[in-house]
Amino acid sequence: MKRLLFLPALCAAILGVSWGAYRAALPAEPELSRFVPSGPLLYLRAGNFSSLLSDWDGSEEKTAWVKSKNYDQFSNSRLLLRLKDAGTEFSSAAGLPADAKLLQQVAGKQTVFALYDIGKLQFLYITRASSEFSGSTLWQTRAKFESRFAGGANFYYRKDPDSEREVAFATTGDYVLLATRLDLMAGALELIAQSKGHSIEEDAWWLRATSASGAPGDLRMILNLEKIVPSPYFRSYWAPRNVTEMKQYSSAISDLTRAGSEYREERTLFRKTPAPSDGAAGPGASAVADLLRLAPRDGGFYAATADPTPGYCLELFAKKLLATHEGPAAPQKIAPQVQLGNGDVGAASDLETRIDQPLAKNTGTADNRSALQDLFSKNRVLAELHVQGTDRDPAGVFVRIHSGVAFLSETPWDERKVQNALVEFVRPEFTTGQLGLGWKSVAGYSVLDGLWPLAIAVRGKYLIVSNDPVILASMLEGLNKKTDVTPANFDATFRHRREQENFVVLTKMLDRETGQTGGGVPEFFSENIASLSFALKNVASEKITIRDSGDRQTQTVVYAWAR
Repeated sequence: MKRLLFLPALCAAILGVSWGAYRAALPAEPELSRFVPSGPLLYLRAGNFSSLLSDWDGSEEKTAWVKSKNYDQFSNSRLLLRLKDAGTEFSSAAGLPADAKLLQQVAGKQTVFALYDIGKLQFLYITRASSEFSGSTLWQTRAKFESRFAGGANFYYRKDPDSEREVAFATTGDYVLLATRLDLMAGALELIAQSKGHSIEEDAWWLRATSASGAPGDLRMILNLEKIVPSPYFRSYWAPRNVTEMKQYSSAISDLTRAGSEYREERTLFRKTPAPSDGAAGPGASAVADLLRLAPRDGGFYAATADPTPGYCLELFAKKLLATHEGPAAPQKIAPQVQLGNGDVGAASDLETRIDQPLAKNTGTADNRSALQDLFSKNRVLAELHVQGTDRDPAGVFVRIHSGVAFLSETPWDERKVQNALVEFVRPEFTTGQLGLGWKSVAGYSVLDGLWPLAIAVRGKYLIVSNDPVILASMLEGLNKKTDVTPANFDATFRHRREQENFVVLTKMLDRETGQTGGGVPEFFSENIASLSFALKNVASEKITIRDSGDRQTQTVVYAWAR
């Protein structure tokens, strides 16, 4: 009996091994990039687009975002209105609405999207095994299209006479193709048939990006920056407004990978000409790793930068800790109100006011920066770290911002010179004499003896300054820790969940003080950005690490989810 039971089990095992070996021997499915004609500006690849789309449609974040003021403003933005116009033209050419239903019907597994013209939104879309496409509204209306032929396959084509927008689609084998240009559809079908044509895989910018990267993430984006950056559309709609900085790069690649409670984005930007840099192996990058141990674990934000210039150090120091204001008030967009009283709207003395000369500036602060500037010029700073956090006052009404700055230099700091330079800097704004500008020692560091809560600590090559003794003490504790961070040129973390509510309270108070609330337009920070923040409330933190080498810059961005 045991022998009889053993024989079926043995046969099943042999069949299982044979089937596994057969599947392993099958050729791997080709990457869809080999079917994309040469010349796009942007290339997107999704490992499973249908799954990504389903996850987004069913997400809590989408539900919250579409109800937010941020979405309302985005819906009325010039960018989205232009996209809607293009969608209307596409719908007219295709004879059916270009909506979410159509997107779901053409969403398959492995998918690529290649954009060839930003202004005209000319693109090619290829997806593998879209199960719903045979029943899609687009496929059902194919009789209204012209039938064309390329690469041994039929495809369907229409052109709207008013907008001259083109729409073409086809199915061949496991692939569904959609294009907004006749030659793109024909070129893709020729490449699938392996008859003729040049694919994106032959483009130098694409090859450089993909050869330097590993396996694709859940979503991959590759950019031809030499063509994108000069575009007027890029200059108009690129949010960071750093077009000049982007001109040094020829291409870029970014891979987004989702893993549990963490989303990780790996970016690489490739320079046209290698930059003279020590890269992540230089002393500045090592100093960043050293300083990160000083960042408080419960702080709201920190950022560390390698090899900052003396001017950068001075401005950082001034803005985060010493300046009593950021500069002149923002210009008003409404006319000033006339205060009606006895009818006087001016005085004879006003005639003496010169209007052809700029107003005299308060140069006290600028003149007294020289000692501090000289300090940073003589002590080469290898890296700087600045940290910030907020809390509420005891009544829970006002939000207080606390900051700390640390500098790691090549040579030890002279504590007396640092103290004197700081006093010279703040004197014009704080006092006409020496009141409140003396230093007293408290628990291993020095503080001003006035109302301004400025504290400094010098530990050899480390200079630490803060406007909150708690932050300073926390940063000093970090000196006793060992660094376990890989050297980097820049490293920053923002703890979104910790700072979310305080951000909204602070910006609401500022809007109320300036009298800019109301009028039907949401305030940018306290309403628009705040609503986006609450839509993404489950994003606990964001961390970015940048490393430089001569010919490229790598960026790692990690989003940690609180779920």
